[in-house]
Amino acid sequence: MENLSGTSLFIILLLSVSCLVQIQAANKPDIKVCNSKSSPCFKKKIPCPYECPSAYPTDPKAKVCYVNCNSPICKAECRNKKPNCNGPGSACLDPRFIGGDGIVFYFHGKRNEHFSLVSDQNLQINARFIGLRPAGRARDYTWIQALGLLFDSNTFSVEATPASTWDDQVDHLRFSFNGQNLVVPDGHMSYWECPETRLRVQRTSSRNSVMVDIPEVAEVSVNVVPVTKEDDRIHNYQIPQNDCFAHLEVQFRFHGLSSKVEGVLGRTYQPDFENPAKPGVAMPVVGGEDRYKTTSLLSGDCGACIFSPVKVSEPKESTVMKYLDCSGSSMIGGNGIVCRK
Repeated sequence: MENLSGTSLFIILLLSVSCLVQIQAANKPDIKVCNSKSSPCFKKKIPCPYECPSAYPTDPKAKVCYVNCNSPICKAECRNKKPNCNGPGSACLDPRFIGGDGIVFYFHGKRNEHFSLVSDQNLQINARFIGLRPAGRARDYTWIQALGLLFDSNTFSVEATPASTWDDQVDHLRFSFNGQNLVVPDGHMSYWECPETRLRVQRTSSRNSVMVDIPEVAEVSVNVVPVTKEDDRIHNYQIPQNDCFAHLEVQFRFHGLSSKVEGVLGRTYQPDFENPAKPGVAMPVVGGEDRYKTTSLLSGDCGACIFSPVKVSEPKESTVMKYLDCSGSSMIGGNGIVCRK
């Protein structure tokens, strides 16, 4: 009887070890590699933590694996998929920014106009502001309604579509690439990407949230939300009944910005930047409308902008057609569209 009990215990232990091995194998972390030669982590194989083993988890609530290729630490970390409005590089609400220096400031701009948030030699990010001005107000209430990204000779935009009332079951995002509308299928993990540029747009929830990734350049977490009745009541925005002012919450992560980077947000990443936001003030507002205003969402022509697009020998029109010859593909947990030449 004792031998039988001992044998049974051994089998149970063996099964437990086997199950443990299978679980660990199933959750084997991804290996991340930084491909930029200027990165201190160039070609190093960096394992993701077991707490967030994948950069593209199938669980909508799971954190993602992230590696800052410009950090000499060369270590992966876990982060949230959606924008952290209290983290550096964020812009939310009636635009409340947190700079690369960690300082909170407000930039109101003007409704129905465009401003450069970031302008570097290889990257420009503009924002379209929407808003309203109730009677008696000295300035507009404003929100970020769209982002325009310019990189190399390419353009990409993401915008919140207008809505009279908010419906969580409806997707309120619209996208374009090089002047052509593009569709990212609904559903967590669905994505669109272009091998030519390595630009990837991936949904981080079934609707209304995406991650835009330009490898080795920038990542943008985007979430679209309405102005809530509670916010309207607290701030006395006087939102009309026929418009919920759908707008974007965003957070940026940059790779290798130059020391001369400009823009409402970009300048806070300059190593010697002195933020004009007054400490201790409830709403420290900074200016710059005249320096950072652009003529359109996808223009790099503000007074302080330094973006210098790469010139291509082929006509842009033919390149666009090649990019947008897309076909559906699939991945675990979602659908994808990949552009091919």
